[in-house]
Amino acid sequence: MRVAGADELRQIDRSCVEDYGIPMIVLMENAALKLLKHCLDMADNDYVIVAGCGNNGGDGLALARHLHSIGKKVKVFFVGNIEKASECFNVNYNILMKLNIKIQNVEREEDLEKLQMSVETAQLVIDGIFGTGLNREVTGLFSEIIKTINLKASKVLCIDIPSGMKCDDGQIMNCCIKASRTISFEMSKLCFLTYDAQEFCGEVVVEPIGICEEIIHKYHRGIFITEKSILKEHIKRRNLISHKGDYGRAMIVGGSPGLYGALYIAVSAAVRAGSGLVTAASFSYVISEVSSRFVEAMTVDVNSERFSSVLEKSDCIGVGPGLGKSMQSKQLLERLIKNCNCPIVIDADGLNLIAENDAIRKLVYKANQKIIMTPHVGEMARLTGYTAEYINNNRIQVAKDYAEKEKVILLLKGYNTVITDGSLVYVNPTGSSAMASGGMGDCLTGIITSFISQGIEPYWAAVCAAYVHGYCGDNLSDARHSVCASDIIEKIPFALKEILYI
Repeated sequence: MRVAGADELRQIDRSCVEDYGIPMIVLMENAALKLLKHCLDMADNDYVIVAGCGNNGGDGLALARHLHSIGKKVKVFFVGNIEKASECFNVNYNILMKLNIKIQNVEREEDLEKLQMSVETAQLVIDGIFGTGLNREVTGLFSEIIKTINLKASKVLCIDIPSGMKCDDGQIMNCCIKASRTISFEMSKLCFLTYDAQEFCGEVVVEPIGICEEIIHKYHRGIFITEKSILKEHIKRRNLISHKGDYGRAMIVGGSPGLYGALYIAVSAAVRAGSGLVTAASFSYVISEVSSRFVEAMTVDVNSERFSSVLEKSDCIGVGPGLGKSMQSKQLLERLIKNCNCPIVIDADGLNLIAENDAIRKLVYKANQKIIMTPHVGEMARLTGYTAEYINNNRIQVAKDYAEKEKVILLLKGYNTVITDGSLVYVNPTGSSAMASGGMGDCLTGIITSFISQGIEPYWAAVCAAYVHGYCGDNLSDARHSVCASDIIEKIPFALKEILYI
């Protein structure tokens, strides 16, 4: 699913009209028909539409006509300067006038009282006040109307975007409609991906309104929300005659005193995600502590003669879970980046070592193999020098900039995990706070490493792994208050079966 910002949407609208001759009134009519479907789904009768003077308001007026035509009770309120109304708004306004459908202007205190009474009794209020072009604070009468709707409406349907929300970054421009459902046309919006969006957007549904693929492709900037179809495209289904050699060799490097569990979690996740052979690699004192816990995975001492052979045969290396930041850990990471010929997934202390050692950062930058880095916000702050607050407010841009600058694939963990190579961006929709516990990142590292070892291109392996990881958590949290990493690990093969075969 595509995601767009305000400028892209403006260019697409302009191109529809100027380059392809698609009248805006046609798109508005298509939008109204999609809105009608949702209105009838959310309420039986008694609708209130609050319209501004732009094209969102025009959508609302067109919707009013359709509701009227099928015998539904609908009241229309207008707020704004009618002299600044868009051309398509005026077309629908004039149609309603000829149909004797009353449009109540909200200009004074008594008008606001009438709106409040109607909102209180309506089964559904439709918000068409502002659209994606809003770039100023909402004040005065507009603010009072929004507050009235939020306080008195039982259910609210927002047209394209909740009025009061800035399209590109989700900033609330003083106040904002709190929707039960938001109908976004053609694409999702950047603002829907922000941490506060759900409070205002409610359920987001994307509806097509007849804009041609050629136009969208021309102006879209390459930000997507991951869908199941991506996994079906990139993850191999097992065939009758395949064997373990067909599913790759994965190695997980990590572990240090007090952090043995991180290595165990990552290795176990790689096994469950389907790698043909998985090896846990660490220092001798770690291997002696954890080797008895591994049933399906092998172990190797990183200072043994056998390590070089295992490293050479590996299809992907995951490094960092429980690794620590000792001098020997630093030297091991440097050695892996210099000598490994396969993709490397770097997480946890591997990332902290990069943040603290410019020499390792330069090795990553110059590496011939693909490097996948998987920081959470705290690790990203150490890597970039930005505050956690700044990163959370600019997740996509921060991730893109870092990936492009450092020539890596970056997976920025958290709500709506961002995966980018500096150009293409996928945002993961799965997962929840039920998964907020230690070991989750180690589990994800194991899944990514496994998928790459099985032959999935590293970028798509990261996209697919994030989806599977969160999908497992979502399924488990349906019946549980909280979910731990070992729960996810056990669920992985079942989740893959559901996604790929059902």
